Amino acid sequence: MRNHLRLNEYKVLFYRIALAYGFYFFARILFYLYNADLLRVDSFSDFTALCYHGLAFDTTAILYVNLLFIVFSIFPIVRNTNSGYQKFLFYLYFSLNLAAYATNFIDFIYYKYTLARTTIAALNVLEHETNKTTLFISFLIDYWHVFLLFVGFSALWVYLYKKVQIKAFKPSKHFAYFGFSTVGFLFISAMIIGGIRGGDFKKSTRPINLLDASRHVKNIVHSDIVLNTPFAIIRTLFSNSFLKTDFKEVTNKVIQDQIQPIKTYQNNPETKPNVVVFILESYSREYIGAFNKKLGVPNFQSHAPFIDSLSQHSFIFTNAYANGRQSIHGMSSILAGIPSFKDAFTSSPYPKQKIESLVSTLKSEGYDTSFFHGAANGSMGFLGFSNILGIDHYYGRTEFNDDSQFDGFWGIWDEPFLQFMKRTLDKKKTPFFASVFTVSSHEPYIIPEKYKNKFHEGGVPIHKCAEYTDYSLRQFFAAAKKEPWFSNTIFVMVADHGNQVFYDEYNKPINRFAVPILIYKPNSSYVGVDENLAQQIDIYPTILDMIGYKKPFRSWGRSLFDKTQTVPFVINSTGNSYNFLEGNYICTFDGKKATGFFDKNDKGLQFNLIAKRNSEMNALELRCKAFIQDYMERVVDKKMYTK
Repeated sequence: MRNHLRLNEYKVLFYRIALAYGFYFFARILFYLYNADLLRVDSFSDFTALCYHGLAFDTTAILYVNLLFIVFSIFPIVRNTNSGYQKFLFYLYFSLNLAAYATNFIDFIYYKYTLARTTIAALNVLEHETNKTTLFISFLIDYWHVFLLFVGFSALWVYLYKKVQIKAFKPSKHFAYFGFSTVGFLFISAMIIGGIRGGDFKKSTRPINLLDASRHVKNIVHSDIVLNTPFAIIRTLFSNSFLKTDFKEVTNKVIQDQIQPIKTYQNNPETKPNVVVFILESYSREYIGAFNKKLGVPNFQSHAPFIDSLSQHSFIFTNAYANGRQSIHGMSSILAGIPSFKDAFTSSPYPKQKIESLVSTLKSEGYDTSFFHGAANGSMGFLGFSNILGIDHYYGRTEFNDDSQFDGFWGIWDEPFLQFMKRTLDKKKTPFFASVFTVSSHEPYIIPEKYKNKFHEGGVPIHKCAEYTDYSLRQFFAAAKKEPWFSNTIFVMVADHGNQVFYDEYNKPINRFAVPILIYKPNSSYVGVDENLAQQIDIYPTILDMIGYKKPFRSWGRSLFDKTQTVPFVINSTGNSYNFLEGNYICTFDGKKATGFFDKNDKGLQFNLIAKRNSEMNALELRCKAFIQDYMERVVDKKMYTK
């Protein structure tokens, strides 16, 4: 009996799967090296421990990716060992593995912008891009070294695969062959199931997910070292993170008392000023000097001289944070007061519903509403969400109608597009609401050729883009202040999320969400600095409070000028866990329970105080639960309006 030759097949199969583990290990090292400034590990032993914990996540990803390959390798069809069949297995193996493996290399670069492993939600954003080919070519050119690394490792993988071959043989006793193969098939299948679920055969009540990576780390950002990108994509491929919760201690009374999802303000007389909201692409709070006067960084350099000057005549919020990690997260948070946590609200099954928002409430007061974005119409999903919100007019690259000002990648340069916006607003009947999403402060970090000697890179490439966008804003305001509508307009500036980091303070996990919020109304009393917690979802209720809107409306945020209702707080998500900031503490929450409490000044989340829980921490966890429960129920049950 030559059943031992099937054992040889199994040995070769084991070798081929082991190769995947080896190359995932190399990818983890490279991922860390490319992002070492964001993922600092104290010692080699700590990094080794993170790699060890990553094996479970590598196992799940590798087994998922190679499921078909393994089945075809072990299924007894007698011809498994002939050259034609082995060639088929070769192409199957590498078509699956290299496609998955490439996503790790994408995150060498992309991680700097999302601060999380790429998931299917991030990939869904690309559905709305019409310039995918251009962006891909740009990525290959700008990050040629990543592409070469991928090609090099792929070639080495192919070489090592071919080094070990299976000798062809034909079984003489089919009964023994199929009997032995059946036992082998069942055993390997059981091992695959256990491996996919995380390797815990005793307590495998559910497969491991992204949150499980956080169990193995002291510093929450290190969970991204434990993870790998194929795992993150696979685990979110068919997931729906919008699931209603039912925390037994969270009653309707708790929600009404702690969250106050329906707001009413009586602070100001009814007025109808114009409202213009600037959503600044990737414009971290770090780039603006006026927001960092107390940072204490030696030789701090601002890259926004105009915003600095405007801040002297505005109300600025120097402790403000984003409610999401991507551009579309920012749009829903700012205009509709809807944060995004693990996945974007707009990518969920639930955005197509009646949504009470800044747009709907202002429209009810007779406002004309517009949204401006210089990219291809539909980019980032903005056009679709604008339609859901009921925005009257969408102005994109199509309406600008002059591709001589196209940057070649994302859209129209900020300076000409903001001038186009100004000219468009000049023709509007007041009152009007307008929001613009800028594009130039974005990877691949280029500015118009005529300004290459005017704006300089500074510490990181985005600095020159931040300076160019700041200059574009200066030109807009210089032109707009000559118009009659300018003096009766509320201007808001906020970023969608942060981007490249230069100062260590902004490498801290909480400060990665740090954004500026500025409110400017010409010749008004709205001037000052507020150091209380603020967030993007506060902009919607703040504007309604300022214009004296007296009707009840749905809002999870608070008016930044009202001191009588909801206390200042911030909620956002890394994609793996929630952050909830309020009072003296920061709470990290895994969706079911608090996993950590940190002093409010411990933005690096270094010293977990959960072993010393007190009543304030308990109240903070309860409020976090109440927020999540009301959020999920309203989203899923389509109650995103006053009720």
